[in-house]
Parts: sequence; structure tokens; C-alpha cells
Amino acid sequence: MGEYAKALGAKLRGIRQQQGLSLHGVEQKSAGRWKAVVVGSYERGDRAVTVQKLSELADFYGVPVAELLPEGRSPAVTEPATKIVINLERLQQLPVEKVGPLARYAATIQAQRGDYNGKVLSIRNEDLRSLAIIYDMAPGELTERLIDWGVLPPEARPAHDE
Repeated sequence: MGEYAKALGAKLRGIRQQQGLSLHGVEQKSAGRWKAVVVGSYERGDRAVTVQKLSELADFYGVPVAELLPEGRSPAVTEPATKIVINLERLQQLPVEKVGPLARYAATIQAQRGDYNGKVLSIRNEDLRSLAIIYDMAPGELTERLIDWGVLPPEARPAHDE
């Protein structure tokens, strides 16, 4: 098998581990449908996986097939690693009806990090995507709204359209 099979296997392993499953856990959870030895051989790239099997495995894991493919997330790979810095002082000045979800999200991240400087909070692009889902809008649209509110600086605008 080539590099592609190994990259595909790494994606499969990553999804399985994110779900807190061991290889035997996959076999148990699937009631024997997915044998630990077979899933392990897919993950190592020792065994070719058919499109049908990959689709079934994606259904089992509850993820889109594209998440299992090495190129399945290419837009995220080419996206620049923009540092997103939330102005917490400004966030506290805005009405809760507007910023409640963002304020709760920021507070949770602060608690997880033990980061209580109270002035700014750096988040990842993935956090912004999650927030966009919560606000039911595209990440670019949410970025514009946060800039309008003064929570993000204008330089947080992506260099390309999303």
C-alpha cells in the first residue's frame, strides 16, 4: 500500500480515537459487524478499503465520508492559520441577547485553560466554525458581525472569501 492508504488509515484512526473507541471497542459497539483486526489493518494501511466499506464505516462513526479521506478537508489545509483574538472587555459591554452564546463559549474556553486575564482570548479557526453553527451563519458572516460588534479587530477578516 502507498502513502494514500497510510494517510487514509491515519484519518480512520483519528476519528476512532476521537470517539474514545479502541479497536475492540469498535467490534463491540458494532456487535461484531466491524472486526478489530480488519479495522486495524485499514488504519495501518495494510488492507485496501472499498468505497462501500468506507461509506459504511463513515456511517458507523457518524461522520461524512469526506472526513475520512485525506483530501476530504483540503480547504482547511490551505486556509491560513489566522489568529482570532476576542476582545473580552468589549464582549462584556454588549447585550446578552446578542452575545450570550459567544460569552458562554468564551467562558468555557477560559475555564478549560485556566486563562482569566479578562482582556483577550485567542481561539482557533475551528472554534469560530463551531460558533458559526451556534449562530446559524457562515463563518465569514459571523466574523463580520463580530467585527461590527467590536469583539474582533478588522484584521480578523479572512484574506479570501469563505
